[in-house]
Amino acid sequence: MSEFSGIDQSFLGWLTQHTPALAGRTARPARIMIAAFEGWSDAGDAATDTVEDLARQTNADLLTELNQDEYYDYQVTRPVVTRNPDGTGQIDWPRTRVFHALAGLTHPDQPELYFVLGTEPSLRWRYFVKEILDAAEQWDIDAVIVTGALLADVPHSRPLTPSKSSASTSLRDTLNGFIKPTYEGPTGITGVLTDEAANRGWPTIATWVAVPHYVAQSPSPKAQLALTKELEELLGLRLDLKSLADEAAAWERGVDELAAEDPDVAAYIQQLEEARDTEQLPEASGEQIAKEFERYLKRRDEDGGGPATHGGGTR
Repeated sequence: MSEFSGIDQSFLGWLTQHTPALAGRTARPARIMIAAFEGWSDAGDAATDTVEDLARQTNADLLTELNQDEYYDYQVTRPVVTRNPDGTGQIDWPRTRVFHALAGLTHPDQPELYFVLGTEPSLRWRYFVKEILDAAEQWDIDAVIVTGALLADVPHSRPLTPSKSSASTSLRDTLNGFIKPTYEGPTGITGVLTDEAANRGWPTIATWVAVPHYVAQSPSPKAQLALTKELEELLGLRLDLKSLADEAAAWERGVDELAAEDPDVAAYIQQLEEARDTEQLPEASGEQIAKEFERYLKRRDEDGGGPATHGGGTR
């Protein structure tokens, strides 16, 4: 990983500058934890689908599993039974697992990654978060990223741009696009994990994507694609996005077709589009275009100067 400079506006560059173990002759790759939980903070399953796909593309292996019986009320979060062709059943219990990916598998700058994937617990939230963060200390984690997806009044036909917030003043002052957390009110396990990680001193990022509330069912590939691109940039990954991009385009066409059959729905979506277009001033749109063009150039340069391609990941 290259050392941070004033020109480097990446999160990994900032982390290198602010973490002594990542700089100098004895530097090691960064170690970053990424978390997503099914339930209240996972509209359209966009967050968990994103992190699960990242774990798959980085060839992450199962590292450990939390004791599910301590954290889940099975009358609240029920197990699911599936059937084999012969009629025998398999029970899928609510659980939280941690997967580990070695550094450098999709890109030379890719950090060592720890993916926390699970279902929001029903019980003992403080112990649940403590168990995760105690393990993070043992693994010598350098930063924590918590992902989420929420239902919102956003049109499906416009970009679903994730938000990025951090309690780190240094991070916000150095890097573009990060905001100070301002939400107050009821929270989920994602909010508890985010604040507790920050309170323990880790640079912590919360990145959330909005899912149109009128198409809230799973899957939500357009929201997943937006969140995947955000994490790809934050983590220095090189992912295969073609299939997901095709699914997102097909999803958008399908919603267009359904909306066209209902004049009231079509009129409502038009109102959302007009409101969004008014909010997104030319400066904001230009910033997004510049960001996408920068990603294109980076991929092209890494492919030896030829046309940019969606590289193969680690399937």
